[in-house]
Amino acid sequence: MKRRSFIKRSALASAYTLIPGFLKPFESLGTELSTERNVVIIQLSGGNDGLNTIVPFRNDLYYQKRPKISLKGNDITVLDKDLAFNNALLPLKPFYDSGEMAIVNNVGYPNPDRSHFRSMDIWHTASNSKEYLKTGWIGRYLDANCQQPHAAIEVDNQLSLVLKGKNLNGLAVKDVKQLYRQLNESYFKALITATKDKNLTEHNQGYLYKTLIQTESSAAYLFETTKLYTNTFEYPNTEFAKQLKTVANFIQSGVKSRVYYVSLSGFDTHIAQADRQSRLLKQYAEGISAFITNLKQSNQFENTLLFTFSEFGRRVEENASNGTDHGTANVSFLFGAQLKQKGLVNAGPDLAQLDEGDLIHSIDFRSIYKNIISDWLKASTNGIIANDVNTFNIV
Repeated sequence: MKRRSFIKRSALASAYTLIPGFLKPFESLGTELSTERNVVIIQLSGGNDGLNTIVPFRNDLYYQKRPKISLKGNDITVLDKDLAFNNALLPLKPFYDSGEMAIVNNVGYPNPDRSHFRSMDIWHTASNSKEYLKTGWIGRYLDANCQQPHAAIEVDNQLSLVLKGKNLNGLAVKDVKQLYRQLNESYFKALITATKDKNLTEHNQGYLYKTLIQTESSAAYLFETTKLYTNTFEYPNTEFAKQLKTVANFIQSGVKSRVYYVSLSGFDTHIAQADRQSRLLKQYAEGISAFITNLKQSNQFENTLLFTFSEFGRRVEENASNGTDHGTANVSFLFGAQLKQKGLVNAGPDLAQLDEGDLIHSIDFRSIYKNIISDWLKASTNGIIANDVNTFNIV
């Protein structure tokens, strides 16, 4: 059957946008993962403004550079003598107080790129700014350590570069039941049965057919593993919180995965930043609070690490539209019950020493990745993160 005819078939066309999200799944459950720990990676897309997230409220330069959008008084909650929470993050304060939250300031990389797409690629692949890689850092972790298709799951319909390896990719799934039902329609079942024993190659649409077969296998595994579990914990009614509840369902039902990936978009705040960012940070904080509380109730938080990043921060000086433009270094958060460093891990940004109006990074983001892989997931970082990157020990 020709590729064009294949795609045009109505039954397949209706699901075609879902299928490419599942790349090379395998049924083998293996024993290659030495622990049951998992990591949840949260991407804040668009470039969250770190200075209005963890606020340098005692720094006069902050208010000079941001006369209209700076936060003060009832907008903030003091953490130490220099830094404060944006009050939109108050649902996270109990975890900060209990030593289950780490705040890492000035996270970035040398020669930063201010393009959303390029900078996100750099964060996804763990490359340097002049290096272009085709695999993500989690994808390379999968290649080196895993045989399971569901060892890394992104709660979405399409797979991000970060979870793509050379030989093994993670899975993208937003609704297990929907995909399972779709792949059990008569047309799909007949197509899968007819092609399972064929000698398929790239010349006869082998990749597409094999992806369909492997997706059916993975969907069946996820469906069977999760179908008897019901999570009655109440989450906020936001898309972000729904993603986190899906992750909680996977963890609590015993899915064999070690990496979960979710995202919250909208942080490109060039215009009217204050209200927009606060709404997004509130969604983030309420979702994270519900997720951690849910995992604690099921005794799963001990084995779970959360890591939050954004592709870049914003410029120090506000713009004429009461917003901020693309910047460089930023703040990252980690949550866990076994953090080696807690609270404010390092000093806030130095607003007196800027690079053409931008913050200067002091922590290479890849050093956090290295820590997560080696000390949390207990795997080698060889071939995954560059050898000349030091480990930043938080977990």
